[in-house]
Amino acid sequence: METATENILNVTLLEPKLKHPTIFQRYDELEEGESLIIHNDHDPKPLYYQFLGERGNVFTWEYLEEGPEWWKVKIRKRITGEEEETLGELAVKDLRKAEIFKKYGLDFCCGGKKTVKEACAEKGLDVTKVEQELQQADKAPVTRGVPYDDWSLDFLADYIVNTHHSYVKKNLPDLSTFSRKIMEVHGHRHPELIEVNDLVQAMAKELSQHLVEEEEVLFPYIKQLVRGEVNTDKALNIAELEQEHDDIGRILDKLRVLTNNYTLPKDACASYTLIFKLLQEFEDDLHLHIHLENNILFPKAQKLQATEA
Repeated sequence: METATENILNVTLLEPKLKHPTIFQRYDELEEGESLIIHNDHDPKPLYYQFLGERGNVFTWEYLEEGPEWWKVKIRKRITGEEEETLGELAVKDLRKAEIFKKYGLDFCCGGKKTVKEACAEKGLDVTKVEQELQQADKAPVTRGVPYDDWSLDFLADYIVNTHHSYVKKNLPDLSTFSRKIMEVHGHRHPELIEVNDLVQAMAKELSQHLVEEEEVLFPYIKQLVRGEVNTDKALNIAELEQEHDDIGRILDKLRVLTNNYTLPKDACASYTLIFKLLQEFEDDLHLHIHLENNILFPKAQKLQATEA
């Protein structure tokens, strides 16, 4: 079993031209699952990207200390077959990490099948910064959250209907009404509101049909699965529902761009202020709503169907 001293490399003692080659050599000598801790006098972030470019996603990177004098980073060699967790899987285990994803605009619900590295690369984000915050969340005191992943599928389906479907049905009429109203009043000075209204109306139509499909077809079938009343002639139409989630997610992304992250102009009236507030709250609820379905309900229902078919 390795000891900490056997796996520490003080990079400051090396000639500049030998630093990276030596680190790569020491990493290559590691057995799978073993780690190397490097000490440096500055943030070795460029090394992270060099590792990713030359070795691929075969390592983990954890900051143990971050200046101002010393930076210590633990580099672990992944075990063959060990897959990196996706955004959705990370959010299922700890919703505190979902808050970090939301902070950086990383889609953990519709885009929940991507890894942190993939999602950050798509958005041009500094993945070391995001992963560092995720690691800090791991070290923070555990607060008891809602145990969605422990619930039975029929209970989770009912929760989604009673909580999130009810929220959508209650707020969609106001969203539609106020988005149309601010377009009519402010659209000549803020032409982007025309597209905002078009997107809100499209989202309202999409969601109204989507909820009916879930409540009348999908969720009753999931309850049949839970009771063991499987109809082998039927199949879970998950792919189509996930595509509809993606469509809604793209609408939300466009709304954020059009509104500059819901930044109010100086001439915003009460209705203008209200619609932006409603849209932000609606987005937050939809993110959790879709997360519960895409990352918990749907995968578990598919697994249950496969075992009972």
